[in-house]
Amino acid sequence: MAGAGRSGGSVLSQLAYSLGAPEPALRLLVSILLGYPLALIHRYTLFGQLQYQHLFFVVSGLSIGYFNYGWEILHSVTSVLVVYGILRIIGGTLISVICVFIFTMAYLLAGYYMTGTETYDIKWSMPQCVLTLRLIGLAFDLFDGKKLDEELSQEQKKTALSKIPSLLEVAGYTYFPASFLVGPQFPMKRYQDFVAGIYRHGTETLQTKELPDCLVPGLKRGGLGFVYLGLYQIGTSFFPDCYLLGNEFQELPFWKQCLTLGIWGKITLYKYISCWLISEGVCIIAGLTYNGKDSSGKHQWDGCANVKLRVFEGASKFGHYIASFNINTNHWVAQYIYKRLKFLGNRYISQAAALIFLAVWHGLHSGYYMCFLLEFVIMKLEKDFEKMLEQSEVKEFLNHVALRPVTWLLLKLYTFVFMGYCLVPFVLLSYSRWNHVYASVYYFGHFVFFPWPVYSPFVRKLLKLWNPRRAHQE
Repeated sequence: MAGAGRSGGSVLSQLAYSLGAPEPALRLLVSILLGYPLALIHRYTLFGQLQYQHLFFVVSGLSIGYFNYGWEILHSVTSVLVVYGILRIIGGTLISVICVFIFTMAYLLAGYYMTGTETYDIKWSMPQCVLTLRLIGLAFDLFDGKKLDEELSQEQKKTALSKIPSLLEVAGYTYFPASFLVGPQFPMKRYQDFVAGIYRHGTETLQTKELPDCLVPGLKRGGLGFVYLGLYQIGTSFFPDCYLLGNEFQELPFWKQCLTLGIWGKITLYKYISCWLISEGVCIIAGLTYNGKDSSGKHQWDGCANVKLRVFEGASKFGHYIASFNINTNHWVAQYIYKRLKFLGNRYISQAAALIFLAVWHGLHSGYYMCFLLEFVIMKLEKDFEKMLEQSEVKEFLNHVALRPVTWLLLKLYTFVFMGYCLVPFVLLSYSRWNHVYASVYYFGHFVFFPWPVYSPFVRKLLKLWNPRRAHQE
């Protein structure tokens, strides 16, 4: 391991052992937490000093990278230098976008190939995948900046860049310590506005040495992250990934297997949520996430929010999960992949292409491709079924005040079980592992979702024929 011989490795190893956590995971958590004092140092001493801010972010980000990956951090440095060279020479052209896209994705996939194992590993390829989206987005934004205003969407107008940033600026954007390792994603334009002081609300209190008003929201968000981290640690002690591969799970009754998949899936997602919330807390304290005022005049700090907890916890369909989980990555894919394929004239083709990109971006394991294939067919079923209900009187019947709790409970059970089902290949990665779990539950999810095009006409006909009012009168 790259970090085995670095200073402090033995202390972290002992602490990781006592906590029952992998050392790379503990090192990652420590690195995210370092963002809090770094954010305060920046907030109190460097705000408004443009070049020094970039330099501070570069030095702190690279130091954190070295702490985690040793000299392998040079992979990201190489990527930044090559991409900046491309943009400096031909930036703002379609050719530059293609070149940056091919180079960064090829470099990332090579990293996956060199570091990949049968399990999810915290290697230098993890921040490299964050960097890949950041650099591709930068190339697109410069490309958009060369277009006429009438050629741009409202979203593109917010992120388009009229000129290429300096190398120091790109490096500061790349190694911003609060987002370098695990995100969140945000465009260069937001970073530029941040360092220029446009999001500087509350800093006038610094003249009297009072805490900036973003400190409490940031600490609250980070505190929530620790709550979810605690839930994850407790949950995995009962339902680790290996539990699904053991004899105990195989011998459970089918209905218990389904509920176990749901519990395990929820616990698994808490791992990602905890990291995002803690990182978002750093971004809030730094002031990066300022998002104006709400209707009541209260300042909002959700400009880089990566999860909507109320929507996520209350999800009653898969669309809710997609809208509330990994928001910034989903938004990035929508803006730079899905909507750019509008010329294909078919939203399902665009959606499939976006999901294929996401699968490739995540890695080479077959589990990623199965997971996003499941997402595609499930979303197709949900959208089709919702349209059918809109054209049927059944929806009004199901929304009756007496049936609404029952309907909600059934939908919660549906999303709970099948989210866990879909996460099996995403987490277990290799075919032999995820196929073993699916075989033990008879591939029941595949039999529900994949034949949908075959049995959907019968569902449509049944919904049209059944009249709840008439059935009730009879």
